[in-house]
Amino acid sequence: MRTTIRGALAALALLPALALSALGAPAASAASPSPSASASGTPAPATKAGTSFLTAVNLSPNQDANVSVSTGDYLYWAFGAAEGQTPTVNLTVGLAPSADRHGPQTWSVEVFDGLRRRQACTAGTQNATAEQSAGSLTLNCTLREVRTWAEPWSGDPLPGTYYVRLSVSDVPQPDLGLASSVQLHVAAKGDADNAQPEGGELKAPLVPPAGGGASTAKAAAPVAQEEHWYTGWFSGWNSRWYWTIGGGFLAALAGILGYRLTRHPRGHRPGHYGAVPSQGSHQSGHYTGSDRP
Repeated sequence: MRTTIRGALAALALLPALALSALGAPAASAASPSPSASASGTPAPATKAGTSFLTAVNLSPNQDANVSVSTGDYLYWAFGAAEGQTPTVNLTVGLAPSADRHGPQTWSVEVFDGLRRRQACTAGTQNATAEQSAGSLTLNCTLREVRTWAEPWSGDPLPGTYYVRLSVSDVPQPDLGLASSVQLHVAAKGDADNAQPEGGELKAPLVPPAGGGASTAKAAAPVAQEEHWYTGWFSGWNSRWYWTIGGGFLAALAGILGYRLTRHPRGHRPGHYGAVPSQGSHQSGHYTGSDRP
């Protein structure tokens, strides 16, 4: 009898857990897949573009962009590149109908690194001109191989984020604002194992790769804070406080010394105020009425 009661109580204790699992199952099954990934595993194309470096749209690895834009706008995208890769940017611009255009259009593509330095293209068409009858034009830019390290004075490409800027460099004034379309594809070839023969090493990317791009650079180790003899006394102060106090003290000392060197003495000098006039000083060309005979 006791065994039967205990079994019934155990079954009653399991009922809340079973109810929660039953309620959670439909919610999990009803969850929709991520819109950024397709059934084949390739990310869906991006449908937006930024208008500056700060608003550049990040592209994930193997992600393209298919955007409807207005002629004359500056368009920005960002992608990540790892060491040993040679990125190539391919763009196809769909122009407005020729009946709506008033002349040829020239489009340009530029690529910048994470420090917003313009990177040179080793191959490709960076500037293309489409005649009024043309329906589209293509642009492409192949960068140099991404290095693992570089000298501070050089502009070599390093691992991290790269920005693509598409703009119209020459267009008739009435054509500004016409609807256009842009298709962007970034391809990268190369092998990180054969990235650099110099043997250098970059501790961390200049800018973390955009869109979760892979990078083989190692993360920089945290730098320990340097301690001084006064660290325990003024723990909340930084070096600027000490420089400010020291500078103020030196300025006050310089003011006192300058005053001591440039002030005038206060003693009386002979022949100045308070001196006794000499006899015969009244014998001059001028005389008063009391001196008349």
